[in-house]
Amino acid sequence: MKSLSGLDGGFLSLETRETPMHVGSLHLFEVPTGYRRDFYAEVRRLINDSLDIAPLYRRRLAEMPLHFANPAWADGGEVDLDRHVLRVKVPKPGTLLQLERCVARIHAEVMDRRLPLWEVHVFEGLKGGQAAFYMKVHHAVLDGAAGVALAHALFSAVPGAAKPAPARRAGPARAERPGIVSLAGAALRHDAAQYVKLVRHLPDVVRLLVGMLRSPGEGEGAAPLRQNFAFGPKTPLNVSIGAERGFAAVSIPLDEAKRIAASQEAKLNDVVLALCSGALRRYLSHRGGIPKKPLIAAMPISLREAGNTEFTTQATLSLVSLATHIADPLRRLRAIRDAAGAMKSAARRARSVIPTDFPSIGVPWLVGGLAALYGRSRLAGAIPPIANLVISNVPGPPVTLYAAGLPMRAYWPLSIVEHGLGLNITVMSYAGSLDFGIVAARSAVSDPRKLAQALREAHAELLERIAPPPAEKHERVVNRKKAATRR
Repeated sequence: MKSLSGLDGGFLSLETRETPMHVGSLHLFEVPTGYRRDFYAEVRRLINDSLDIAPLYRRRLAEMPLHFANPAWADGGEVDLDRHVLRVKVPKPGTLLQLERCVARIHAEVMDRRLPLWEVHVFEGLKGGQAAFYMKVHHAVLDGAAGVALAHALFSAVPGAAKPAPARRAGPARAERPGIVSLAGAALRHDAAQYVKLVRHLPDVVRLLVGMLRSPGEGEGAAPLRQNFAFGPKTPLNVSIGAERGFAAVSIPLDEAKRIAASQEAKLNDVVLALCSGALRRYLSHRGGIPKKPLIAAMPISLREAGNTEFTTQATLSLVSLATHIADPLRRLRAIRDAAGAMKSAARRARSVIPTDFPSIGVPWLVGGLAALYGRSRLAGAIPPIANLVISNVPGPPVTLYAAGLPMRAYWPLSIVEHGLGLNITVMSYAGSLDFGIVAARSAVSDPRKLAQALREAHAELLERIAPPPAEKHERVVNRKKAATRR
């Protein structure tokens, strides 16, 4: 039995019918001519062979008596794959649009907490020689970085190579059901350890806060940092949401994004933020106009140490100005670069004292009650938003992965929307591509494909504004000389 961390337990407490708290990924595969295998059966075999690789496949929640504290993870025994690996028929003609709509519908459904908190949906009926499946896992189980570790364990980097099936462990055939005394004891031990840790770190927290308060206006990074801590403008994205979801998938070449970053001495993540900023400017210009105040993005920052692949959530949220009030795309990118850099610098200083675990006795009552009240009261549509949307950038596998002998051509991530945060754009870098997964509440974004098109246009605009690569530049010089000679 393993107690949930305070952060993982929070995702369970925040979950309602309107706000499911799972993350997911859509994997698109290329099917060669003459392929005769049953892709569903192949995926099911792949999952079955990997059941002992990752503990998340068997973990079940052991609820605390009266929900007075976070649940614990208990060994779930055997897994019924009929309830976890499911066939889905895509409506004709089986285009990407039909696939996106199927994924949006499944992503909106809350998972059954009586089972291990993961599902795989295998799609059939796609046109153009393609196959796909969507996997969703509760955020209480893992974060984006742990999801990438799971992908490395599940897929192969060599075509036709099968993952070696690990030896079956000797485990219980049925789910363990810890007793009340055992669960209560685990909760008390967990909270006692967290109180000791909080007391031990309190001097470090005080020193950090005093240092930040003493120099709010000093240094070159002070002004960009302050931009991140202003309320965002009111937009159609910041409303109370319902259960219905929309999803759109976009992919752009990774080398082009890196070229844009290099031209402005920026990071790849700065370009991701700039692309989202440009897309939002286009989208909002037709829906009430571009706000005078810059939009603010909530951006997860990983707190994982190098090499840590533990299946849990180890991240915190930061705020970054998207500089949407700046019309020029390159000036906007540089402003985002400075604001994001200042925030990351502050997060690095605070990294050692940011908790991902904390005492949980009484927290499920408090957080669950407040989450339900917040949704029913529709406060999200009335108060100024701290952030306007969530943007997350997850470094993914740099090489093509394979499943059932098929090459994976796209790896689109899906994440969570909340009341007041009706849009989430999560990006996965994968095999030479940046794969954008746009998840939206229908009450906030009625057609996410329009936002996807706006993102493509923002990418094209940035490419046009940067200097051409050396080979292209040389060719233009030669052409100009030839034209001058002709004249």
